[in-house]
Amino acid sequence: MGLFDRIRGGEDAPRVAFVGIDGVPHTLLSEHPEEFPNFAAIADEGTADAIESIVPPESSACWPSLTTGKNPGETGVYGFQDREVDTYDTYVPMGRDVQAERLWDRVQDANRNATVMNVPVTFPPQRTVQRMVSGFLSPGLEKAAYPDELRETLSDLNYRIDVNAKLGHQEDKTEFIEDAHETLDARYEAFKHYFDADDWELFFGVFMTTDRVNHFLFEDYEKDGEYYEEFMEFYRKLDRYIGDLRERLADDVTLVIASDHGFTTLEHEVHFNQWLENEGWLSFESDEHSELADIADDARAYSLIPGRFYINLEGREPRGSVPEEEYEEVRAELKAELEALEGPDGQKVCDRVVEKEDAFRGNHDDIAPDLVAIPNHGFDLKSGFKGYGKVFDKGPRNGMHSFDNATLHVDDPDATISDANLYDIAPTILDLMEVEYDRGEFDGASLI
Repeated sequence: MGLFDRIRGGEDAPRVAFVGIDGVPHTLLSEHPEEFPNFAAIADEGTADAIESIVPPESSACWPSLTTGKNPGETGVYGFQDREVDTYDTYVPMGRDVQAERLWDRVQDANRNATVMNVPVTFPPQRTVQRMVSGFLSPGLEKAAYPDELRETLSDLNYRIDVNAKLGHQEDKTEFIEDAHETLDARYEAFKHYFDADDWELFFGVFMTTDRVNHFLFEDYEKDGEYYEEFMEFYRKLDRYIGDLRERLADDVTLVIASDHGFTTLEHEVHFNQWLENEGWLSFESDEHSELADIADDARAYSLIPGRFYINLEGREPRGSVPEEEYEEVRAELKAELEALEGPDGQKVCDRVVEKEDAFRGNHDDIAPDLVAIPNHGFDLKSGFKGYGKVFDKGPRNGMHSFDNATLHVDDPDATISDANLYDIAPTILDLMEVEYDRGEFDGASLI
């Protein structure tokens, strides 16, 4: 074995069960050990702490990075909406757009089986793994599950890929909460079924309903609002399910639980393309505009969610207006204006503004944002090209993603979670499984 390698596991090599809890902040779990005793037990008997997300902390970018151990410059996925090379066309990245090698592919290449369930940005399901049901962005179970046995089993369990988030837009959240519980219940039953099957070396499944509940009820939790008790009861149930799944695991399986970003109360939505238009950075060809392709030839910058800013650069954008020799000066000007931007209450909107060279490296620089704004808590960064009239607003959501305060629980006392981030999870799982890899392949490092 070389200095930078791990031994390839054999039939008796250790296994891992990873359970994702999308968007769950570490402090929610750590500050309520009496409410969530099973999470507390893992923290006491293993290791748990807060970790950082990635730039930008958006699920469509986070899960490809978590499952590859690589930054968006290598995965090729920067957010929920990305720009086509050499055009103003945009697209929603799907599983085939992820260019880096997934964790479960490495496991399968080591002649070990991987069951993958409900991971965002995995549609269509891969046929190179033991079984897979795709997650967020999948059109429905019929096309999202492989092989047929998996689809049939999940259908019998009334499995749901996602909660009906539109119900969260209603003022009365009762129906939304009921739907969230039903979705969580069905996901748990499916996970339990395959935990009991015990025929895999890597189980990798995600509860995404946590993210949905947080988007619509997190302010109720943080400010003791109308639905505080409903919020807590949802998480008490999640804790019970985690405890039951943990009990079902064989002794050779290490349980790893992680979220892809943190969460905080949403105070203001910030419509950045409206702000760019107000400040003279962005203009459109006509009053009727709804997409990136509608920007005018003299536009100097535009934004995509969440908080990604692009200079309309000559030679890169089809109708670029900023000469390449002015790029650094113009980007610095935009960065300074973003750093100075204040919300209605006088608080700075951006915690920091990151230049692309400091956040990304890899072969997909041609679609990388030039700047990424990481907001202060309370400011949810939006884009859109239809025009909103005002920069600051608030919709039906009262919770938003945060870069800080994601959580990682490893049911192993030898794990050390200190200054960790999302990129560290993939190499940690491979170390736990004793699957061979070169440490230089990852943007993170093993915590074992």
